[in-house]
Amino acid sequence: MENGNISQGEGKDPSSFLSDIIGNPVTVKLNSGVVYKGERLSLSLITARSMEVNSSDFGWLTPKAGELQSVDGYMNIALEKTEEYVNGVKRRAYGDAFVRGNNVMYISADS
Repeated sequence: MENGNISQGEGKDPSSFLSDIIGNPVTVKLNSGVVYKGERLSLSLITARSMEVNSSDFGWLTPKAGELQSVDGYMNIALEKTEEYVNGVKRRAYGDAFVRGNNVMYISADS
């Protein structure tokens, strides 16, 4: 805190941060280096002559569908629609994933 103002990253305890990001896409990194991310869905836009929509104007959309479903006091984490990355390479996709809290290095809210 500088000059009485709260700077970015200050003023929130971890439990309120985790409560705020439930239902949002997250990235979870484990102590082993494995990373869990929200699954990326590729959506193409359809060109319609009557609407004069050109898909090249928009490109490809890749929204993240994975969400943090719950987290408890031990940092146990439940995720939905999750991809597992090992050494930066996608290894598996899961419908649901549960990560035991003592394995978690960090949780990052994806924008």
